[in-house]
Amino acid sequence: MNIVLLGPPGAGKGTLAALLKNELNVPHISTGDIFRSNIKNGTELGKKVQGILASGGLVPDEVTIEMVRDRLASDDTASGYILDGFPRTIPQAEALSEMAELEAVINFVLSDDEVVKRLSGRRLCPSTGRIYHIVSNPPKQEGIDDETGEPLIQRDDDKPEAIRHRLEVYRAETAPLIGYYKEKGKIIDIDASPSPETVLSSVIAALKA
Repeated sequence: MNIVLLGPPGAGKGTLAALLKNELNVPHISTGDIFRSNIKNGTELGKKVQGILASGGLVPDEVTIEMVRDRLASDDTASGYILDGFPRTIPQAEALSEMAELEAVINFVLSDDEVVKRLSGRRLCPSTGRIYHIVSNPPKQEGIDDETGEPLIQRDDDKPEAIRHRLEVYRAETAPLIGYYKEKGKIIDIDASPSPETVLSSVIAALKA
């Protein structure tokens, strides 16, 4: 089963993908992971991406498409895959349609206020990268990392004004994509506000239906 995940930052795509891949027994493929793997392994594409990112540029569609095509040719995708972070544009979606037939595009729906609440509550340990949440996963002592005793920080992009800007960018990028897949009858809207387990049950039920 070949599935694409869409949804705003903070909708829990990564968490749901980790649960869903075990249910479907297919790999979770994130474009971020593909970039990091190619850079780490020093592939020609990896060198190209590293240079682009180092100069502050955006990775062109054709480079991203080539990396995804290469990843989808791996043996572990024979039974399907869960794509996260690709496609982001209509040209990417059209290229993907030439690689394989999609069964569904899961669109996680979450209100802006809920996204801000989720992301603005995140706190980070600077030295280890361990992530807490002031409501759902607080440290034992407020503002202090459980293991190192360091003060926790809030990333700049987790501050409310930055989150609202990210949401505007997401909508501008993704609205055309949602329309593209709606026309093809592939979109399944899923409420992302309940617990991950509840959302997973909704996704499984929708895929079976």
